[in-house]
Amino acid sequence: MCGIVGYTGARADRSVREVLLTGLSNLEYRGYDSAGVAIANGSLAVRKREGELPELKAAMEGGAEPVPDDGLAGIGHTRWSTHGPPSDANAHPHTDCGGRVAVVHNGIIENYRDLRESLAERGHEFESDTDTEVIPHLIEEALGQGDEFEAAFRRAVDRIEGSYAVAAVHADRETVHATRYRSPLVLGLDDDGYFLASDVPAFLEYTDRVVYLEDGQFASIRPSGAEITDERGSLVDVSVETIDWEPEDAGKSGYDHYMLKEIHDQPRAIRRCLRGRLRELDGAVEIDELGGLDRPDRVHFVACGTSYHASLYGARLFRERGIPSTAFLASEYDVGKIPIDEGTAVIGVTQSGETADTLAALREANSAGATTVTVSNVVGSSASREADHVLYIRAGPEISVAATKTFASQQVALTLLASAITGACDRDTLEALRSLPDHVQSVLDQSRTHEIAAEYADAEMDAYFFIGRGYAAPVALEGALKLKEISYAHAEGFPAGELKHGPLALVTERTPVFAVVTGDSRAETMLGNINEVSSRGAPVVAVTDSPEPLAADVDHVVPIPETDPRLAPILANVQLQLVAYWIARELGRSIDKPRNLAKSVTVQ
Repeated sequence: MCGIVGYTGARADRSVREVLLTGLSNLEYRGYDSAGVAIANGSLAVRKREGELPELKAAMEGGAEPVPDDGLAGIGHTRWSTHGPPSDANAHPHTDCGGRVAVVHNGIIENYRDLRESLAERGHEFESDTDTEVIPHLIEEALGQGDEFEAAFRRAVDRIEGSYAVAAVHADRETVHATRYRSPLVLGLDDDGYFLASDVPAFLEYTDRVVYLEDGQFASIRPSGAEITDERGSLVDVSVETIDWEPEDAGKSGYDHYMLKEIHDQPRAIRRCLRGRLRELDGAVEIDELGGLDRPDRVHFVACGTSYHASLYGARLFRERGIPSTAFLASEYDVGKIPIDEGTAVIGVTQSGETADTLAALREANSAGATTVTVSNVVGSSASREADHVLYIRAGPEISVAATKTFASQQVALTLLASAITGACDRDTLEALRSLPDHVQSVLDQSRTHEIAAEYADAEMDAYFFIGRGYAAPVALEGALKLKEISYAHAEGFPAGELKHGPLALVTERTPVFAVVTGDSRAETMLGNINEVSSRGAPVVAVTDSPEPLAADVDHVVPIPETDPRLAPILANVQLQLVAYWIARELGRSIDKPRNLAKSVTVQ
């Protein structure tokens, strides 16, 4: 959710202010409603503002004392409100009474009320509604009792309960101290500078060498180096990983929005997902990182949002191959009430690898003795470290809040996973997988969805319905989610057979229906569902690999190439992504940063 960035370095041509603002700009995709920075240089220059980065930059440049370019060290933050509404006062960083310590924080401090009351009784004054503000005051108390800054930081962290990633600076120090517990934090290493952030894109243009902190580890960065220690203060041996993303991967590449760029990046993302995993001569799928993963008796998927829709698709793949499989919303996964044993494989699907509900479900599954697998996009993420096995989807950085290329890559990765575990594959399927990027590219090249969007982008519409059967049903759910996320229109997706069990009552001539009709979706039955809504005046758009039989029964046909029936919904989804994008654009919405939403949901 919120974004943290920290920096200290020795390069004269790279100021702390520049790095912080660049990092915050690169983290805007996470969603936020206020932002701020604190730069240490004998005193603390703190600026924070409700709103977006232009408001913060104006505050840094204006006034009697503009924030200087130079500094010993600095921290910055983009906030997505939890405790207290968006305001200048509630924005991070937060400081102590003397204005010598500044702190930024992601997560939730569960015992902040008790801490705040006891601090207030001892004379500390608070200026915000946030839980975070107790931390600088705890540090201030420890400093007043004679602790050095690092020791004071550790004592403060030891008193808080909950989930957190915390970074702190002191006015007189060139060091940033940080730690994490169930909230992501990554260290970036350069030859003459060191970075801290919630996510790699914050500093990707400066370095590709990273260390992912684990729960309970502390990082101290200064111009001369970086240290990672455990809760007792002992140095920890860590592995430095090299990110294979290029800085331009995190840019718009000439597109008007990140979402559109990432939709068009799907052929490349799918190729990366497939690379080295198809053995066409043998007619098999082989995933090296899953060595030792046996065929389970049953599979439970745990996921949220778009990843849950990919899990519905994956569960069907496993069931078709003879393994009982169920997809659960991670927030509703209760190990104590669901049969689970060593024969159960629990697969957590999470783009960021930091989704709090999915992490909690994986931890419960581990404690119950299940075999756990993470399907993620981020190397070294919390979920990848929690699980027994990890399958990376290799989609590259996804900046827009609305997931697009990661959904397609998840679907492809789960197809590979089901084939690898069960051995159920053949050369025709492999050839269809190999051809999938080219098929997606043909959809992108030939799509006319902007014309359809222009016709149906109307704020007076009652709702938009998305229907499908079989493998197309999860894609219908995802199509509706994409539209509601970025257009703010009411949209619902469901298996087409559910129309007559309630939703049909809502169908009017102002309810466009998008029907995904593919080889797996029982076309004749789908035609009956289409007639149900069209006879009640609803306009129908069919996304299909068989356009001719449907042309007379629908208002618009959106074609996709013929392919393996299990892969056709991936192609249909690309068309629905474009529909959502163009409708939102027609309505003038904030496409990359939809209101009230965040890219990585790190609280339960």
